[in-house]
Amino acid sequence: MPTILDTDPRYEELDKYIDQVKEKKGMLIGVLHKAQEIFGYLPIEVQHHVAKKMKIPESTVYGVVTFYSFFTMKPRGKYQIKVCMGTACYVKGGQKLLERFREELGVQGDEPTEDGLFSIQEVRCLGACSMAPVVLIGERDFHGRVTPDMIPKIIDEYRKKEGKKK
Repeated sequence: MPTILDTDPRYEELDKYIDQVKEKKGMLIGVLHKAQEIFGYLPIEVQHHVAKKMKIPESTVYGVVTFYSFFTMKPRGKYQIKVCMGTACYVKGGQKLLERFREELGVQGDEPTEDGLFSIQEVRCLGACSMAPVVLIGERDFHGRVTPDMIPKIIDEYRKKEGKKK
């Protein structure tokens, strides 16, 4: 009976990446970044696979995944919306932005939307206090001086990229 390792092509892609890493020692974080890029998150099955493939203890992999905040064991949306809650952003309305994003997307915590496009994350500081309140979508798309009324338009920009409407 075939297992998910036999049928999910993402494991093959991850294996190719691991195989090309010349010096495996010290490359765990890089491999986990690649695994998270491929799978979107690091479920325990992927962690077991990485440990086995790299010939290291599963506890080592788990320890790294749970230590670093950029790794996640829960699915996230394709577009991760980070709402800054640092002092400057909070004072200038960060909480209202967070509430409006949750309302518009119909989510409560950091779980992804039903379509898998978005997830929302509160962050302590994005280092752009002069543009407060700030939202970062993905790794590069900064939105500064955001007001709650701007949020539907911001969300629509990303939906259009995917060819989707509300």
